[in-house]
Amino acid sequence: MGTDNVVFMEVLEWFDDSGRELAHRLPEHGSGEFKVGAQVIVRDNQAAVFFSGGVACDALGPGRHTLVTKNVPLLTKALALPWGFTSPFRAEVYFVNLKVFANLKWGTRDPVAFRDEEFGVVRLRAHGMCNLQVVQPVLFVNSLVGTAASYGVDQIEAYVSEVVVSRLNDHLGEHLDTLLDLPSRYGELADGLTARLERDLGAYGLALQGFYINAITPPDDVQQALDDRSRLGAVEGRLDELLKLKMAEALERAADGGGAAEGAMGLGLGMMVPGLLGNMGGGGAAGAGTDAAPCPECGLPAGRDARFCPHCGHQLLVLRRCAGCGKNLTPTARFCPACGRAAAAPAEDRPCPACGTANRPEAVFCNRCGERLPGAG
Repeated sequence: MGTDNVVFMEVLEWFDDSGRELAHRLPEHGSGEFKVGAQVIVRDNQAAVFFSGGVACDALGPGRHTLVTKNVPLLTKALALPWGFTSPFRAEVYFVNLKVFANLKWGTRDPVAFRDEEFGVVRLRAHGMCNLQVVQPVLFVNSLVGTAASYGVDQIEAYVSEVVVSRLNDHLGEHLDTLLDLPSRYGELADGLTARLERDLGAYGLALQGFYINAITPPDDVQQALDDRSRLGAVEGRLDELLKLKMAEALERAADGGGAAEGAMGLGLGMMVPGLLGNMGGGGAAGAGTDAAPCPECGLPAGRDARFCPHCGHQLLVLRRCAGCGKNLTPTARFCPACGRAAAAPAEDRPCPACGTANRPEAVFCNRCGERLPGAG
Protein backbone atom coordinates (compact mmCIF):
# COMPACT_ATOMS: atom_id res chain seq x y z
CA MET A 1 0.00 0.00 0.00
CA GLY A 2 1.47 3.36 -1.03
CA THR A 3 0.82 6.81 0.20
CA ASP A 4 -2.03 9.08 -0.87
CA ASN A 5 -4.43 6.14 -1.19
CA VAL A 6 -2.43 4.66 -4.13
CA VAL A 7 -2.26 0.87 -4.61
CA PHE A 8 0.44 -0.72 -6.82
CA MET A 9 -1.11 -3.72 -8.52
CA GLU A 10 0.54 -6.33 -10.74
CA VAL A 11 -2.03 -9.20 -10.68
CA LEU A 12 -5.72 -8.36 -10.94
CA GLU A 13 -8.38 -10.98 -10.31
CA TRP A 14 -11.61 -11.30 -8.32
CA PHE A 15 -13.45 -14.15 -6.63
CA ASP A 16 -17.12 -13.74 -5.69
CA ASP A 17 -17.08 -15.67 -2.42
CA SER A 18 -20.63 -14.65 -1.50
CA GLY A 19 -22.17 -15.50 -4.87
CA ARG A 20 -24.29 -12.35 -4.56
CA GLU A 21 -22.15 -9.64 -6.20
CA LEU A 22 -22.85 -8.38 -9.73
CA ALA A 23 -19.86 -6.05 -9.86
CA HIS A 24 -16.75 -5.37 -7.78
CA ARG A 25 -14.16 -2.60 -8.14
CA LEU A 26 -10.40 -2.94 -7.78
CA PRO A 27 -9.11 -1.14 -5.83
CA GLU A 28 -12.13 -0.66 -3.60
CA HIS A 29 -10.98 2.84 -2.56
CA GLY A 30 -9.49 5.40 -4.89
CA SER A 31 -7.43 4.62 -7.97
CA GLY A 32 -4.80 1.95 -8.41
CA GLU A 33 -1.35 2.15 -9.94
CA PHE A 34 -1.36 -0.59 -12.61
CA LYS A 35 2.04 -1.41 -14.02
CA VAL A 36 2.37 -1.96 -17.74
CA GLY A 37 2.75 -5.72 -18.09
CA ALA A 38 0.48 -6.47 -15.11
CA GLN A 39 -1.60 -9.65 -15.38
CA VAL A 40 -5.40 -9.50 -15.50
CA ILE A 41 -7.19 -12.84 -14.93
CA VAL A 42 -10.82 -12.86 -16.07
CA ARG A 43 -12.86 -16.00 -15.55
CA ASP A 44 -15.45 -17.49 -17.92
CA ASN A 45 -18.39 -15.87 -16.14
CA GLN A 46 -16.74 -12.45 -15.80
CA ALA A 47 -15.79 -9.32 -17.72
CA ALA A 48 -13.25 -6.65 -16.66
CA VAL A 49 -14.10 -3.01 -17.41
CA PHE A 50 -11.21 -0.51 -17.18
CA PHE A 51 -11.67 3.15 -16.24
CA SER A 52 -9.02 5.83 -16.58
CA GLY A 53 -9.63 9.46 -15.75
CA GLY A 54 -13.25 8.60 -14.90
CA VAL A 55 -13.94 7.24 -18.42
CA ALA A 56 -14.57 3.61 -19.40
CA CYS A 57 -11.69 2.64 -21.68
CA ASP A 58 -12.19 -1.01 -22.56
CA ALA A 59 -13.67 -4.35 -21.43
CA LEU A 60 -11.73 -7.62 -21.35
CA GLY A 61 -13.33 -11.03 -21.74
CA PRO A 62 -12.37 -14.39 -20.14
CA GLY A 63 -8.69 -15.35 -20.06
CA ARG A 64 -5.28 -14.11 -18.85
CA HIS A 65 -4.38 -10.69 -20.20
CA THR A 66 -1.17 -8.70 -20.04
CA LEU A 67 -1.63 -4.96 -19.82
CA VAL A 68 0.05 -3.80 -23.01
CA THR A 69 -1.35 -1.56 -25.70
CA LYS A 70 -2.26 -4.40 -28.04
CA ASN A 71 -4.53 -5.94 -25.42
CA VAL A 72 -6.00 -2.69 -24.13
CA PRO A 73 -5.88 -0.42 -27.20
CA LEU A 74 -8.00 2.29 -25.67
CA LEU A 75 -5.48 2.64 -22.87
CA THR A 76 -2.80 3.74 -25.34
CA LYS A 77 -3.24 7.38 -24.39
CA ALA A 78 -3.05 6.58 -20.71
CA LEU A 79 0.04 4.46 -21.25
CA ALA A 80 1.79 7.03 -23.45
CA LEU A 81 3.90 8.37 -20.64
CA PRO A 82 7.35 9.97 -20.77
CA TRP A 83 8.79 6.79 -19.26
CA GLY A 84 8.37 4.64 -22.36
CA PHE A 85 5.43 2.54 -21.25
CA THR A 86 7.31 1.16 -18.25
CA SER A 87 5.89 3.25 -15.45
CA PRO A 88 2.56 2.63 -13.66
CA PHE A 89 -0.64 4.36 -14.73
CA ARG A 90 -3.60 5.18 -12.53
CA ALA A 91 -6.95 3.47 -13.26
CA GLU A 92 -9.75 1.38 -11.78
CA VAL A 93 -11.12 -1.92 -13.01
CA TYR A 94 -14.61 -3.29 -12.41
CA PHE A 95 -15.04 -7.04 -12.50
CA VAL A 96 -18.61 -7.77 -13.64
CA ASN A 97 -20.25 -11.10 -12.82
CA LEU A 98 -21.93 -12.44 -15.99
CA LYS A 99 -23.59 -15.48 -14.44
CA VAL A 100 -27.40 -15.82 -14.28
CA PHE A 101 -28.64 -14.65 -10.90
CA ALA A 102 -31.62 -16.93 -10.27
CA ASN A 103 -34.55 -16.71 -7.89
CA LEU A 104 -34.50 -12.95 -7.40
CA LYS A 105 -37.64 -12.01 -5.50
CA TRP A 106 -40.06 -9.25 -6.42
CA GLY A 107 -43.26 -8.14 -4.73
CA THR A 108 -45.61 -5.28 -3.97
CA ARG A 109 -44.68 -3.24 -0.93
CA ASP A 110 -48.01 -1.39 -1.16
CA PRO A 111 -51.16 -2.76 -2.88
CA VAL A 112 -51.78 -1.72 -6.49
CA ALA A 113 -55.23 -0.55 -7.60
CA PHE A 114 -57.06 -2.61 -10.21
CA ARG A 115 -60.51 -1.83 -11.63
CA ASP A 116 -62.40 -5.13 -11.83
CA GLU A 117 -65.57 -5.26 -13.94
CA GLU A 118 -67.21 -7.54 -11.35
CA PHE A 119 -65.97 -6.15 -8.02
CA GLY A 120 -65.08 -2.54 -8.81
CA VAL A 121 -61.76 -1.07 -7.65
CA VAL A 122 -59.72 -3.77 -5.89
CA ARG A 123 -56.31 -3.38 -4.27
CA LEU A 124 -54.04 -6.28 -5.17
CA ARG A 125 -50.80 -7.63 -3.79
CA ALA A 126 -48.51 -9.72 -5.97
CA HIS A 127 -45.17 -11.50 -5.70
CA GLY A 128 -42.95 -13.74 -7.77
CA MET A 129 -39.39 -14.36 -8.91
CA CYS A 130 -37.11 -13.73 -11.88
CA ASN A 131 -33.69 -14.67 -13.26
CA LEU A 132 -31.36 -11.83 -14.30
CA GLN A 133 -28.06 -11.55 -16.16
CA VAL A 134 -25.68 -8.71 -17.08
CA VAL A 135 -25.21 -8.76 -20.87
CA GLN A 136 -23.54 -5.36 -21.46
CA PRO A 137 -20.90 -4.83 -18.75
CA VAL A 138 -19.83 -1.29 -19.68
CA LEU A 139 -23.41 -0.05 -19.90
CA PHE A 140 -24.29 -1.77 -16.62
CA VAL A 141 -21.38 -0.21 -14.74
CA ASN A 142 -21.97 3.25 -16.15
CA SER A 143 -25.74 3.28 -15.59
CA LEU A 144 -26.28 1.38 -12.32
CA VAL A 145 -23.01 0.68 -10.49
CA GLY A 146 -21.45 4.14 -10.81
CA THR A 147 -18.48 4.58 -8.47
CA ALA A 148 -19.63 2.08 -5.84
CA ALA A 149 -17.03 -0.42 -4.66
CA SER A 150 -19.57 -3.23 -4.94
CA TYR A 151 -23.02 -3.80 -6.40
CA GLY A 152 -24.98 -6.79 -5.12
CA VAL A 153 -28.15 -8.82 -5.42
CA ASP A 154 -30.02 -6.87 -2.73
CA GLN A 155 -29.65 -3.62 -4.68
CA ILE A 156 -30.72 -5.06 -8.03
CA GLU A 157 -33.59 -6.94 -6.37
CA ALA A 158 -35.00 -3.75 -4.90
CA TYR A 159 -34.70 -1.94 -8.23
CA VAL A 160 -36.25 -4.76 -10.31
CA SER A 161 -39.12 -5.12 -7.82
CA GLU A 162 -40.06 -1.46 -8.21
CA VAL A 163 -39.96 -1.74 -12.01
CA VAL A 164 -42.05 -4.94 -12.00
CA VAL A 165 -44.76 -3.50 -9.77
CA SER A 166 -45.03 -0.39 -11.93
CA ARG A 167 -45.38 -2.45 -15.11
CA LEU A 168 -47.72 -4.96 -13.44
CA ASN A 169 -50.23 -2.22 -12.66
CA ASP A 170 -50.32 -1.11 -16.30
CA HIS A 171 -50.37 -4.63 -17.72
CA LEU A 172 -53.27 -5.84 -15.56
CA GLY A 173 -55.36 -2.81 -16.47
CA GLU A 174 -54.82 -3.45 -20.19
CA HIS A 175 -55.14 -7.24 -20.34
CA LEU A 176 -57.37 -8.43 -17.47
CA ASP A 177 -61.08 -7.67 -17.06
CA THR A 178 -61.92 -9.54 -13.88
CA LEU A 179 -60.11 -11.50 -11.19
CA LEU A 180 -62.40 -14.44 -11.97
CA ASP A 181 -60.20 -15.07 -15.05
CA LEU A 182 -56.92 -14.75 -13.14
CA PRO A 183 -56.12 -18.40 -12.16
CA SER A 184 -55.84 -19.53 -15.79
CA ARG A 185 -53.81 -16.55 -17.02
CA TYR A 186 -50.67 -16.40 -14.85
CA GLY A 187 -48.46 -17.69 -17.67
CA GLU A 188 -49.93 -15.29 -20.24
CA LEU A 189 -49.57 -12.32 -17.90
CA ALA A 190 -45.96 -13.29 -17.08
CA ASP A 191 -45.07 -13.46 -20.80
CA GLY A 192 -46.59 -10.03 -21.43
CA LEU A 193 -44.75 -8.52 -18.47
CA THR A 194 -41.47 -10.08 -19.66
CA ALA A 195 -41.71 -8.19 -22.95
CA ARG A 196 -42.28 -4.90 -21.09
CA LEU A 197 -39.49 -5.49 -18.58
CA GLU A 198 -36.91 -6.49 -21.20
CA ARG A 199 -37.18 -3.01 -22.71
CA ASP A 200 -36.78 -1.37 -19.31
CA LEU A 201 -33.85 -3.50 -18.11
CA GLY A 202 -32.10 -3.54 -21.50
CA ALA A 203 -31.41 0.16 -21.09
CA TYR A 204 -29.11 -0.78 -18.18
CA GLY A 205 -27.30 -3.70 -19.80
CA LEU A 206 -29.49 -6.33 -18.09
CA ALA A 207 -31.53 -9.19 -19.57
CA LEU A 208 -34.32 -11.31 -18.06
CA GLN A 209 -33.66 -15.05 -18.31
CA GLY A 210 -36.98 -15.99 -16.74
CA PHE A 211 -39.91 -14.20 -15.11
CA TYR A 212 -42.62 -15.81 -12.97
CA ILE A 213 -45.75 -14.68 -11.13
CA ASN A 214 -46.30 -16.79 -8.02
CA ALA A 215 -49.48 -15.14 -6.77
CA ILE A 216 -51.77 -12.15 -7.17
CA THR A 217 -53.95 -11.83 -4.08
CA PRO A 218 -57.01 -9.59 -3.58
CA PRO A 219 -58.34 -8.40 -0.19
CA ASP A 220 -60.02 -10.98 2.06
CA ASP A 221 -63.59 -9.95 1.19
CA VAL A 222 -62.95 -10.23 -2.56
CA GLN A 223 -61.15 -13.54 -2.04
CA GLN A 224 -64.22 -14.84 -0.16
CA ALA A 225 -66.44 -13.80 -3.08
CA LEU A 226 -64.13 -15.64 -5.50
CA ASP A 227 -64.26 -18.76 -3.31
CA ASP A 228 -68.08 -18.60 -3.22
CA ARG A 229 -68.21 -18.35 -7.02
CA SER A 230 -65.94 -21.38 -7.28
CA ARG A 231 -68.11 -23.45 -4.94
CA LEU A 232 -71.24 -22.55 -6.88
CA GLY A 233 -69.53 -23.53 -10.10
CA ALA A 234 -68.55 -26.87 -8.60
CA VAL A 235 -72.18 -27.83 -7.81
CA GLU A 236 -73.77 -26.21 -10.86
CA GLY A 237 -76.07 -28.69 -12.58
CA ARG A 238 -76.30 -30.92 -9.49
CA LEU A 239 -78.48 -28.79 -7.23
CA ASP A 240 -81.45 -31.15 -7.50
CA GLU A 241 -79.39 -34.07 -6.27
CA LEU A 242 -77.88 -31.95 -3.51
CA LEU A 243 -81.30 -30.80 -2.27
CA LYS A 244 -82.71 -34.32 -2.38
CA LEU A 245 -79.82 -35.55 -0.27
CA LYS A 246 -80.24 -32.76 2.29
CA MET A 247 -84.00 -33.30 2.53
CA ALA A 248 -83.55 -37.05 2.93
CA GLU A 249 -81.12 -36.44 5.77
CA ALA A 250 -83.59 -34.05 7.42
CA LEU A 251 -86.41 -36.64 7.15
CA GLU A 252 -84.18 -39.33 8.65
CA ARG A 253 -83.28 -37.12 11.59
CA ALA A 254 -86.97 -36.31 12.15
CA ALA A 255 -87.91 -39.99 11.99
CA ASP A 256 -85.14 -41.01 14.38
CA GLY A 257 -86.22 -38.36 16.89
CA GLY A 258 -89.58 -40.08 17.62
CA GLY A 259 -92.74 -38.40 18.84
CA ALA A 260 -95.82 -37.19 17.01
CA ALA A 261 -94.69 -33.59 16.67
CA GLU A 262 -91.28 -34.54 15.22
CA GLY A 263 -92.92 -37.04 12.87
CA ALA A 264 -95.30 -34.35 11.65
CA MET A 265 -92.40 -31.96 11.06
CA GLY A 266 -90.59 -34.61 9.03
CA LEU A 267 -93.66 -35.27 6.91
CA GLY A 268 -94.17 -31.55 6.42
CA LEU A 269 -90.62 -31.28 5.12
CA GLY A 270 -91.33 -34.18 2.79
CA MET A 271 -94.26 -32.32 1.29
CA MET A 272 -92.06 -29.25 0.76
CA VAL A 273 -89.42 -31.12 -1.27
CA PRO A 274 -91.21 -31.19 -4.65
CA GLY A 275 -91.93 -27.46 -4.48
CA LEU A 276 -88.35 -26.61 -3.57
CA LEU A 277 -86.92 -28.74 -6.34
CA GLY A 278 -89.32 -27.25 -8.83
CA ASN A 279 -88.25 -23.77 -7.81
CA MET A 280 -84.61 -24.65 -8.44
CA GLY A 281 -85.50 -25.84 -11.93
CA GLY A 282 -87.08 -22.52 -12.91
CA GLY A 283 -90.50 -21.69 -14.43
CA GLY A 284 -91.74 -21.99 -18.00
CA ALA A 285 -93.95 -24.74 -19.36
CA ALA A 286 -96.67 -26.48 -17.43
CA GLY A 287 -95.33 -28.36 -14.43
CA ALA A 288 -91.96 -26.51 -14.48
CA GLY A 289 -92.68 -23.97 -11.70
CA THR A 290 -92.98 -24.47 -7.95
CA ASP A 291 -96.79 -24.05 -7.82
CA ALA A 292 -97.79 -24.94 -11.40
CA ALA A 293 -99.28 -28.20 -12.68
CA PRO A 294 -100.90 -28.93 -16.06
CA CYS A 295 -104.66 -28.92 -16.25
CA PRO A 296 -105.81 -32.35 -17.59
CA GLU A 297 -108.44 -30.60 -19.71
CA CYS A 298 -106.65 -27.72 -21.45
CA GLY A 299 -103.00 -28.48 -20.56
CA LEU A 300 -102.26 -24.95 -19.33
CA PRO A 301 -100.49 -24.44 -16.00
CA ALA A 302 -102.57 -24.07 -12.89
CA GLY A 303 -101.72 -23.84 -9.22
CA ARG A 304 -100.95 -27.18 -7.61
CA ASP A 305 -103.46 -26.44 -4.84
CA ALA A 306 -106.06 -24.88 -7.17
CA ARG A 307 -109.51 -26.48 -7.06
CA PHE A 308 -110.48 -25.29 -10.55
CA CYS A 309 -108.39 -24.45 -13.62
CA PRO A 310 -108.15 -20.65 -14.03
CA HIS A 311 -108.18 -21.06 -17.84
CA CYS A 312 -111.05 -23.49 -18.52
CA GLY A 313 -112.69 -23.98 -15.12
CA HIS A 314 -112.00 -27.72 -15.01
CA GLN A 315 -112.11 -29.24 -11.52
CA LEU A 316 -108.52 -30.13 -10.58
CA LEU A 317 -108.44 -31.91 -7.23
CA VAL A 318 -110.41 -33.07 -4.27
CA LEU A 319 -109.03 -31.67 -1.05
CA ARG A 320 -108.64 -33.57 2.18
CA ARG A 321 -109.49 -31.79 5.37
CA CYS A 322 -107.80 -32.11 8.73
CA ALA A 323 -110.04 -33.99 11.14
CA GLY A 324 -108.76 -31.84 13.99
CA CYS A 325 -108.50 -28.23 12.82
CA GLY A 326 -110.37 -28.43 9.49
CA LYS A 327 -107.38 -27.07 7.50
CA ASN A 328 -107.43 -27.88 3.77
CA LEU A 329 -104.71 -30.37 2.83
CA THR A 330 -103.29 -31.70 -0.43
CA PRO A 331 -104.87 -34.92 -1.77
CA THR A 332 -101.89 -37.08 -0.73
CA ALA A 333 -101.43 -35.57 2.77
CA ARG A 334 -101.68 -38.09 5.59
CA PHE A 335 -101.05 -35.69 8.45
CA CYS A 336 -101.87 -32.03 9.01
CA PRO A 337 -98.71 -29.82 9.08
CA ALA A 338 -100.53 -27.38 11.39
CA CYS A 339 -101.66 -29.64 14.22
CA GLY A 340 -100.11 -33.02 13.35
CA ARG A 341 -103.40 -34.98 13.39
CA ALA A 342 -104.33 -37.49 10.73
CA ALA A 343 -106.13 -36.13 7.68
CA ALA A 344 -109.72 -37.20 7.04
CA ALA A 345 -110.29 -39.42 4.02
CA PRO A 346 -111.70 -37.48 1.06
CA ALA A 347 -115.27 -37.95 0.06
CA GLU A 348 -115.73 -40.08 -3.01
CA ASP A 349 -116.01 -38.30 -6.32
CA ARG A 350 -119.37 -38.22 -8.12
CA PRO A 351 -119.02 -39.43 -11.72
CA CYS A 352 -121.11 -37.77 -14.42
CA PRO A 353 -123.43 -40.35 -16.10
CA ALA A 354 -123.10 -38.52 -19.43
CA CYS A 355 -119.34 -38.05 -19.85
CA GLY A 356 -117.83 -39.92 -16.87
CA THR A 357 -115.97 -36.91 -15.48
CA ALA A 358 -115.34 -37.00 -11.70
CA ASN A 359 -117.01 -34.18 -9.80
CA ARG A 360 -116.91 -33.04 -6.21
CA PRO A 361 -119.43 -34.68 -3.86
CA GLU A 362 -121.38 -31.44 -3.42
CA ALA A 363 -121.53 -30.66 -7.16
CA VAL A 364 -125.04 -30.36 -8.74
CA PHE A 365 -123.97 -30.14 -12.38
CA CYS A 366 -121.06 -31.82 -14.20
CA ASN A 367 -117.97 -29.63 -14.38
CA ARG A 368 -117.27 -30.83 -17.94
CA CYS A 369 -120.58 -31.22 -19.81
CA GLY A 370 -123.05 -29.46 -17.53
CA GLU A 371 -125.28 -32.54 -17.12
CA ARG A 372 -127.27 -32.61 -13.87
CA LEU A 373 -125.69 -35.15 -11.58
CA PRO A 374 -127.94 -37.95 -10.10
CA GLY A 375 -128.93 -37.36 -6.53
CA ALA A 376 -128.16 -33.64 -6.68
CA GLY A 377 -130.45 -31.51 -4.57
